[in-house]
Amino acid sequence: MPDFLPVPPAELWQATLEHLRLSLIALLCAVALAVPLAVWLADKRRWAEGVLQVTNILQTIPSLALLGLLIPFVGIGSPPVLIALTLYALLPIFQNTYLGLSQIDPAIKEAHTAFGLSRWQALWRIELPMALPAMISGIRTASVLIIGTATLAALIGAGGLGNLILLGIDRNNMAMTFTGALLSALLAVLVSGGIGILQKSKHKMPITAALLAILIGIGLAPIFQTNPSAQKITIAGKLGSEPDILINMYKQLIEENNPRAQVALKPNFGKTSFLFNALNSGEIDIYPEFTGTVLESLVKVPAAQQNRRLSPEQTYQTAKDLLTRQHRLTFLPPMAYQNTYALAVSQDYAAAHNLHKISDLKRVQNQIRAGFTLEFTDRADGYKGLQQHGIQFNHLSTLEPALRYTALLNGKIDLVEAYSTDSDLKQYRLAVLSDDIALFPSYQGAPLMKTEFAEQHPDVVNTLNKLAGKISEAEMTEMNYRVKVGGEKPADVARDYLQKNGLINDKGK
Repeated sequence: MPDFLPVPPAELWQATLEHLRLSLIALLCAVALAVPLAVWLADKRRWAEGVLQVTNILQTIPSLALLGLLIPFVGIGSPPVLIALTLYALLPIFQNTYLGLSQIDPAIKEAHTAFGLSRWQALWRIELPMALPAMISGIRTASVLIIGTATLAALIGAGGLGNLILLGIDRNNMAMTFTGALLSALLAVLVSGGIGILQKSKHKMPITAALLAILIGIGLAPIFQTNPSAQKITIAGKLGSEPDILINMYKQLIEENNPRAQVALKPNFGKTSFLFNALNSGEIDIYPEFTGTVLESLVKVPAAQQNRRLSPEQTYQTAKDLLTRQHRLTFLPPMAYQNTYALAVSQDYAAAHNLHKISDLKRVQNQIRAGFTLEFTDRADGYKGLQQHGIQFNHLSTLEPALRYTALLNGKIDLVEAYSTDSDLKQYRLAVLSDDIALFPSYQGAPLMKTEFAEQHPDVVNTLNKLAGKISEAEMTEMNYRVKVGGEKPADVARDYLQKNGLINDKGK
């Protein structure tokens, strides 16, 4: 990899192509919807104004909210992103096409009868060519809007340049974040510039037809590249270095056991709910989940079992049984380490305020500035649990996970929630407060899959069970540190651990 690139060129190229493909397919869909609708309503002003109002309203809906509304109906991945991008692009294309057609001199529209042209012949030969500059201008505006918004696709596992941006934020790698943002901006400039050249061309209609053919080709290319007969195992991971390392371990173990296995990885696929929905819908086959997360977020715990303090073994067994009973999912035996929640402050702040354990926070709750993720603030084993123990902060900010440590280092906040294996705890030498109020449950990671998949792939189950009881907290923290701080590839770090512990041969894959 060239020194000036934060990621390998192949990954850059793949992310750029994914981003371009998503954007162009959405643009094509928007054109296919908006242009015929504008043509049909060109002489129906009242109806056209109604459609304009609807498309205006669609643009006011926050993109993340729109994705969230679509996920229950169409799942995660590309479908909700394509629908959202298409809806956002309707307004400029419809508006400009409608204005271009409705502002044509009525005398010109009526002249086609003198030439013996049918309505459709007049539309194709006279009206559309006259409205084409305005139409292309709308498409140009829509293309920039789509390419910029498509970076959000990474949040729900649809890939694209947003992956680089999110990964850069998560790893505090400004070069990676800047590269993703720069490539997205360059794509927008290039596509907009290309459409601008078309706008000035004297041969707009044939060039437009050719470009539409290219767009269709780019959009359909993946269909012809896939092999329907080849069975793949798709393994996904949540955002961050640790899930990335774990899914690479899964892949390498499976391929070591069966060299003919085709394992596809989807790293940084999204947050818990996205992966859980993807697993249930069959979009992915396996992902690493944690016992505490299962009980807090994924299953309905019977009332008799609620508010009970469970041992790690009881936590796993309860999570396993409820997943099987409620969702027909199989939860394999967990690894050894605990990646539970923790609360951390800088060592200077801990020394100045004599903070050693979570209950000590009650003394400084009126002055300390806390920075938590939205998920943590809404969890019973998070801020809600702290409140039940009489700890409530006057100064609380909600932040994205990757931004917490940056805010702490910059002196914007004093307290963050963390995971006990976060490399940031080691990198920044933070003081972790001991959990003397038994707030946080056990969090052990294990592969989660459909029971149907487990029954059909007993070899995969047996292979992944080799990780059961393996990996200490210190080992996981060190691996996270090597990826997030040292810049090593998750696949290399995963292979190194598996080889050193005799789980795969020294040649690797």
